[in-house]
This record gives sequence, structure tokens and C-alpha cells, in this order.
Amino acid sequence: MAIVAIGVNSPAFSPSTFSKAPSFYPPLSITPPPSLPPLPVPSRVEPAAEEKESSALSKKRPARLSIPTLGLAGFGEVKACKVGVEEVEVREDTYGVYSKRGKRGHLQDRFSAVAGIQGDSKQAFFGVFDGHGGANAAEFAAKNMDKNILQHMAGKGNSSIDEAVRAAYLKTDADFMLENASGGTCCVSAWIRKGQLVVSNAGDCRAVMSREGTAEALTTDHRPSLESERERIEAQGAYVDCCRGVWRIQGSLAVSRSIGDQHLKRWVIADPETKTLQITPDCEFIVLASDGLWDKVTNQEAVNLVRATNIDANLHDPSLACKKLAELSMRRGSTDDITVLVIDLRRFIS
Repeated sequence: MAIVAIGVNSPAFSPSTFSKAPSFYPPLSITPPPSLPPLPVPSRVEPAAEEKESSALSKKRPARLSIPTLGLAGFGEVKACKVGVEEVEVREDTYGVYSKRGKRGHLQDRFSAVAGIQGDSKQAFFGVFDGHGGANAAEFAAKNMDKNILQHMAGKGNSSIDEAVRAAYLKTDADFMLENASGGTCCVSAWIRKGQLVVSNAGDCRAVMSREGTAEALTTDHRPSLESERERIEAQGAYVDCCRGVWRIQGSLAVSRSIGDQHLKRWVIADPETKTLQITPDCEFIVLASDGLWDKVTNQEAVNLVRATNIDANLHDPSLACKKLAELSMRRGSTDDITVLVIDLRRFIS
């Protein structure tokens, strides 16, 4: 079972006078034109009870989409979904997803959820991809990252899973470069296999795990403001400066690692940081999300809200928790795309 979500301006990207800025897509209509085929088997979902604070907003929103499972082709193959999608919601027993368009254009975030890999119910791949300068890179990574990991793991033992994930990130980046397409994407992924959780990221998408109710960050945000990243970039001949409170590379990009961003590839690397741990009973769930969430919601607040929505660590409806997290960020002023993916880790204990 696989689901891949396929949406111009991004807070991570700002055109620079010092480097060639990537071209953007023309604005897309919010309502799909009559000639486009309808979404496959979409079903209207009655809105959940909203908090009083957000009731006015919910009345203005279009009905949520309940995306059916479409096999390996996934949501990414539904061309009509590329036009006018403002929010996407996926509900499954082991995980939930909610993705919401921001106020700067069409939805550029993508996500990938592949469960039951190779017929093993305890093996799965999840990823959140936050595109900037267009959705090309995010869409490409969401469609190819899990396949590249499997390819690099073929014939190798558990000891090399970290190397396989790293090789998959680098191959995805190299393959996207061959597309000669514009834009880039930050990534965070979780690979679950034989009771192990392998979390990787490149950019400022983040993974946070709940360990008996305590938030545990599993990734580091790769931004030019991070001293180690700034030193690496400057040592390679680029400059990093702060404009209006945001640190950027060459006056352009506000992240220091990504897939894509060909015009800055010398300094903006795709090399991920990876952390591997054994899933134990105290590992409750993990939240993968784009920076549209983390810029406004702390790690512990995210864990607290998921637990409160689902009666502590018993995840009856992880997608509802995802939606409430996104709404909290929006109420606090986020204008960015927001994608949240919550995974019930206890379902994967070997």
C-alpha cells in the first residue's frame, strides 16, 4: 500500500541578484476546469467538531478530501489533484497525514507513505517533502526516495541501512539534477524495518518522537544560521548573511541542505543526517512535519497535542491530531504550507 501526495513562492526561497533564480510555475486555478477528469472516488467527509477559536475558519474551507488507496501509483498519479488542492487528509490505522496549502501560492509540500513493504507489515517508509521554488523536487523525491533505499539495501545486511539511506538521498538528488528542473525540497524520512527506526533529514523538515510523553527531537534543522553549516558554506567560498531576521546563502536560500537547488548545489548539499534506534514500548509515536508547523509549534507542544487528541498514547485517529497541529500553527500566524504525518510506532514493535 503506497500513497504519494503530489501543489510559488516559499519562505525558504528568495530570488537573489547574485545567482540565477529558478523559474516558477504560472499560478494555477483553485478550481479545476470542467475539462479535467474528477478525482478518483473522492468522498466528502463531514467536518470534525472544531474548537471555538477556529470555527470561523472552518466554515470557509472546502470539504476535506478522503484519499483512497490507489496502489503503488498513489495520489501522485491523479493529475486532477494537482490543480486546486488546498488540503489533503489520509487516515490509516498505523498513521495519519494532513497537508494544508499556505497563503503564498499553490501547495508545494508532498508526502510519501508506503506500508507493508515486501509483504512485511512491520516494514514501512514515510516521508515529508517541503518544496521551494516550485513543487518539482518535492514531487520527484516523494515518488523515488523509497525505491532508491530499497535498491541500495538489496543484498545488504542491517548494518548498512544507514549507508543505504544516505546513498538513496544522494541518488535522488543526482537523478533530479538530470531532469534539469528548477527548485528544491527539504526532506525528512522514517524507514521502519525489523523493529528499527531510521530517521534522516536534509533541510529544516523535522522528526520528533514521543517517549512516554516526552518530546525527543531526532533531527537537526539544516539552516545557514547553524554555526557548523555556516562554517562549511563559507569555507567553500559562499557568503551567508542575515536579512530581516532570516539567514540566507548568497542572499537566496534559507536552508543549507536539500534535494535540488542546482544553482546553489556547490554549497547546498543533499547529504542527510541519520539516526537509528530500536523501537521499544516507551516509543509511542513520531511526528514528521515541514517547517510550516515547527516555526510556530514547539516539539513538546506537538507531542502534548497528539496525546491529548488520542487519549494519551493510544492513537485512535492520528490524522485528526495532524489536522489540529496544522490549525494550531495557522492560528499562531503561519502562512506557509504545512504537512504533518504522525506514525504509531507501537504498531511496528517486533
